[in-house]
Amino acid sequence: MPNPAASSYLPDAIDPGLLRRALVIKLRHHGDVLLTSPVLSALKAAAPHCEVDALVFADTAPMLEGHPDLAVLHRIGRDWKKLGPLTQLGHEWALIRTLRARNYDLVIHLTDHPRGAWLSRLLGPRWAVAAQRSKGGKWWKKSFTHLYKPVGGGRRHTVETHLDALRRLGLPVPETARRLRMEPGPEARERVDALLASHGVEAGRFVQFHPASRWFFKCWPVERNAALLRQLVEAGEQVVMTAAPDPREQAMIDAIIRDADVPVVNLAGQLKLRELAALTARARLFVGVDSAPMHIAAAVDTPCVALFGPSGDREWGPWMVRGEVVTSQHSCRPCGMDGCGNGKLSECLVSIQADQVMDAIRRTLAS
Repeated sequence: MPNPAASSYLPDAIDPGLLRRALVIKLRHHGDVLLTSPVLSALKAAAPHCEVDALVFADTAPMLEGHPDLAVLHRIGRDWKKLGPLTQLGHEWALIRTLRARNYDLVIHLTDHPRGAWLSRLLGPRWAVAAQRSKGGKWWKKSFTHLYKPVGGGRRHTVETHLDALRRLGLPVPETARRLRMEPGPEARERVDALLASHGVEAGRFVQFHPASRWFFKCWPVERNAALLRQLVEAGEQVVMTAAPDPREQAMIDAIIRDADVPVVNLAGQLKLRELAALTARARLFVGVDSAPMHIAAAVDTPCVALFGPSGDREWGPWMVRGEVVTSQHSCRPCGMDGCGNGKLSECLVSIQADQVMDAIRRTLAS
């Protein structure tokens, strides 16, 4: 249906009644992709008859698989370049043919990546929107019908920045559509339930502790994690440890458990992404750092206590979920650097004490 209210304020607002198919492009990492899930929900709410598709890297596809408002999920392999130029060209051409066959009316590009601009030109949608870009000049600008200006300085959450693409088009963003969504699916739930039962863990009665991140400058030191793990167990909590299969994360988890020397269920490296979401949905609390699993906790509505150091909690913090962010008062944070002076060690994280985090956990559980 037409959107006269938006049109009266925004002369180039689009008519959602004319949308038949739309493509949302997000070519980034796992957490970044999950943070686009409200765009799918809000677009479907604005144009219920529209088929909403998404294009992501293949390894991040589980973050959006099963989303109730998603029609088709297209994938790009990160390894296509490694397969040789002819094979890569074949994959690229097959993808473009598939996308062109969908005949999109709207392309929403949520990444500062030239591929989205090329696709916008090749697919020829009636409308295309992206963020303003410092590089690219007229070529970037002419690739889209609409551009929106992101609010810088870490003053706006990434979800809101993504939703600004819809606001720029004059489309409403209802409160009910702004939450993150990740659907584990029945197979993942069944496997996780069986795995928990095999360890004698009851759903809704355990704390999930996920101390690692693919970016290690975001991680709390091993000895602090071990101290918190001891406090959790001493407080009577059953703790399930999780991490990615990455060898560095596995080594970190092993060191924490060895240092803490308390009983714990260690599922680190044993879960696929949707299984991790199923596990988190069964937890009474998630404890961890700025990472994709932290965003998964928000997406499945599990209360969250998150530690933040060099990265910005206003921009990347747990979104619309109960819990607390624990950080320091260093005036230089968030700096986004790989440790102070890029020295791999972040003083703003090291200064956080286990007692501070445990206090936040008690408050969250009590609320």
